[in-house]
Amino acid sequence: MTDCSIYDYIIVGAGSAGCVLANRLSKDAQNSVCLLEAGGKDNWIWFHIPVGYLFAIGNPRADWMFKTESEAGLNGRVLNYPRGKVLGGSSAINAMIYMRGQKEDYDNWRQLGLEGWGWDDVKPIFRQHVDHCLGVGEHHGTGGEWRVEESRVRWEILDAFIEAAGEAGFPRVSDFNTGNNEGIAYFHVNQKNGRRWSSARAFLKPILSRKNLKVETHAHATRILFEGKRAVGIEFLQDGAVRRIRARGEVILSAGAIASPQLLQLSGIGDGAFLQQHGIDVVRHLPGVGENLQDHLQLRPIYRVKGVRTLNEDYRSLIKKGHMALEYALFRRGPLTMAPSQLGAFTRSSPNYATPNLQFHIQPLSLDKFGEDPHPFPAFTTSVCNLRPASRGTVKIRSHNPSDPPMIRPNYLTADEDQRVAVDALRIARRIVSMPALQKYRPEEYKPGAQLRTDEELLHGAREIGTTIFHPVGTAKMGIDADPMAVTDARLRVRGVEGLRVIDASVMPAITSGNTNSPTLMIAEKGAAMILQDRAGASAPMLAFA
Repeated sequence: MTDCSIYDYIIVGAGSAGCVLANRLSKDAQNSVCLLEAGGKDNWIWFHIPVGYLFAIGNPRADWMFKTESEAGLNGRVLNYPRGKVLGGSSAINAMIYMRGQKEDYDNWRQLGLEGWGWDDVKPIFRQHVDHCLGVGEHHGTGGEWRVEESRVRWEILDAFIEAAGEAGFPRVSDFNTGNNEGIAYFHVNQKNGRRWSSARAFLKPILSRKNLKVETHAHATRILFEGKRAVGIEFLQDGAVRRIRARGEVILSAGAIASPQLLQLSGIGDGAFLQQHGIDVVRHLPGVGENLQDHLQLRPIYRVKGVRTLNEDYRSLIKKGHMALEYALFRRGPLTMAPSQLGAFTRSSPNYATPNLQFHIQPLSLDKFGEDPHPFPAFTTSVCNLRPASRGTVKIRSHNPSDPPMIRPNYLTADEDQRVAVDALRIARRIVSMPALQKYRPEEYKPGAQLRTDEELLHGAREIGTTIFHPVGTAKMGIDADPMAVTDARLRVRGVEGLRVIDASVMPAITSGNTNSPTLMIAEKGAAMILQDRAGASAPMLAFA
């Protein structure tokens, strides 16, 4: 066993949150910071060309290759559950969509008793670290590290979908990130000049020369080290050796909604009886660790079309592939700049919802699952997800062995409300596609199948085509003292121990109404300011990095 240096701060996970934390905590040269990443460096071309998600998801170089347990709500299917395994984490393989969610998401957090997490509190934090293509205004700023740009490719089929959605009553909007995201528009994306702009490229690469920052890759954290109830370091595996490093300040878990609760449980923090079953000594009984898993289940209706170009046929043509590569090399434009979804839409599944509870991701392609080739026929996909699912899942260790993947049980479609929303969502997708603007392409429902008509049949179809949209959150949720399932407090400190925080998507008490990557960066930005404020012991302003 090798002992390493002592640092002020140890950050576990160099993903979306960890890269922000490393940047902010090491800004003061007096703070020594060690950032541990179990994956490798982002030195593969497909981490940087936007369409590379097609090759990164399902590749062990980039993806942890997790799987769910058998999901009863999905007719017993086992899903692939991609998570980034590289500097930048899932921001190196995700959809690149810049989305904050809705004003009400954060106001609801505040109403749970989490002071400082309302929309008026977090909106300035979102604004301060962006460099937005819309320029300086009420909602956006410029000059920050997190670059936001417009899509660099257009498709006739997507423009027709916009017209069809308008015919179905969807308003056209220009920006989903004002606090109200209802309507249809092309997504803004985290790219810079046609390249993926991951958290590592934005926040970590520019500061690697800081002498007070140490970045360790292929460093798989296996246990938090405690002295009594205080976290004092991390044990990790690297190059076949067990190593330990110590923290004189704080240990910060930023490994995500799957790995952070896993590491807590391996270290003796979680449900005491469950941990003892696995031979783990209990440091702190916190039954909420690994509970409250929330994810956006996407239903992926696919429509075959005629007389219009889609990526499916381009992908299978050597000539068109060559043209795409040349267009990207010369101009940084074209299909190689594509996010998985270019077009988005938000609406309500029924009038019972005060704000949109459905998000569409419309794609000029179709495939059975990400990581596989597109279909051999022209088609588009109208992926739709329930933004505020009522179903709750779990993440639990499989054994005391850190190398064993955790048991992931999202429990999709187990709540009656989610089942109703799924059926309504499929009907809304059909209504849009039936509009005149799309009929000239003779759309034919390939999945779940036009023969499914009744609510029961559509629910069965939803169970067959539903899959993760890669937004797990909530497994170490923030909560007030009176909440027995709260893992962290409003300052992201793990309850009942000292020197330990969780700062990533797992602290969300409820999932945001949209893609979760940029909300995770906001949490990291706010968390870093809290750490430094607590260290100073003074009322320093929260916007310490504006």
